Amino acid sequence: MKRSHGNRIRTYGVLLTIGILASHAYGHASRADATVAVEWNEILETAASTTSLALPRYYALMHIAMFDAVNSIERKYRRYRFSTWAPLGASSEAAAAQAARDVLVAQFPAAQATFDAALEARLARLHPVAAKLGSQVGKSIAKQVLAWRQNDGWTQPAAPYVLPTFPGLWQPTPPALQQAQFRQFQQTEPFALLTPTQYQPDAPPTLTSEQYAHDFEQVKSLGSATSAERTAEQTQLARLFAGVVTRTVHFSLWNHVARDTARDHGLSLVETARLFALLNVSIHDGLQTSHSAKFIFGLWRPVTAIQRADEDLNDLTTADASWLPLLTTPPYPSHPGNMACVSASAAHALALFYGTDSVPFTAVWLGNTGNPDVSRPYGSFWQMAEDQAMSRIHGGIHFSFESSASQESCVKIPEYVIENYMQLR
Repeated sequence: MKRSHGNRIRTYGVLLTIGILASHAYGHASRADATVAVEWNEILETAASTTSLALPRYYALMHIAMFDAVNSIERKYRRYRFSTWAPLGASSEAAAAQAARDVLVAQFPAAQATFDAALEARLARLHPVAAKLGSQVGKSIAKQVLAWRQNDGWTQPAAPYVLPTFPGLWQPTPPALQQAQFRQFQQTEPFALLTPTQYQPDAPPTLTSEQYAHDFEQVKSLGSATSAERTAEQTQLARLFAGVVTRTVHFSLWNHVARDTARDHGLSLVETARLFALLNVSIHDGLQTSHSAKFIFGLWRPVTAIQRADEDLNDLTTADASWLPLLTTPPYPSHPGNMACVSASAAHALALFYGTDSVPFTAVWLGNTGNPDVSRPYGSFWQMAEDQAMSRIHGGIHFSFESSASQESCVKIPEYVIENYMQLR
């Protein structure tokens, strides 16, 4: 035992000496290039080009690992979840890149060659000793993050979700008539919140209420595939936020905004890493909050509600058996709105980080093959959140009361995250 302890002391002594020499030779870690955080955010977007509800999980995993790796060296904030010993001279850039690479390889093993090449290119810019020491930090943090989430419930098979065909209850929707998806979200451990129901949105109004009838008529008129009331701009936004005509999905779009504003504000690496962690944890736990609530309330989708309105006992609604929405209805219950919750969580997370909602930016949707990029200027984060929420009504897949319920509850999620994680030391 004594001999082993002595070897460990000697090893640390050698690393510490190397670190001291390295810090004098090639600068302090605080000079790290913040673009490494943006670079790996872009790499993840390309690797996971999907609209799956699993996407926010990948972003949260990677950015928590990157933040804790960088912060283990720079020690500016309290850790998100983990910290590890880091010798002087260890490169924060290397730590961030290595942590990102290791997390992504675990999620997308088929793309390992791409991740390895990106890591090698980043490390090649750095002094080899600093790169080696930083990589050790990144590897340690990534290993801990992956172990933490290995048995968090995400991979557990979800029980079937089948409701009776009573008025108001969710049923599979056309065209695919799929069974409900991603029910395991209810049993998965959140990244920050105590439970998925910590900020559960309010219940929907009763089918016989005036509010239900008002919002029913709104989506019936504006959300129809053949609507004459919906404007060309509203149609475009519905398709853009749904990712129908672009390769930019809703989760990635908010990361685009974070990337651009981080560059515009000249954030340091540790600040950029913290921004991405705050944003993506808020998005993940926001999505989990709304999606879990869907299976508690089990409300039917507008397409079912409109086609079967003669069963809702509301004299103010009228059935249309041939009605179809502009967008394809997702395969799970309606209330509350996922994208309204995601956008409220994301917008408020960015506003809390910058200390104001009034940050101008331009949202850019990258076009698919044959489709041009689309850009849209915004004067505030919440302005885009409102557009995203309304796009689901214009797309015919949500009622307005669902967006309101999500927005009211989901702004609380980033407030909880920023109050309990990554605070200044």
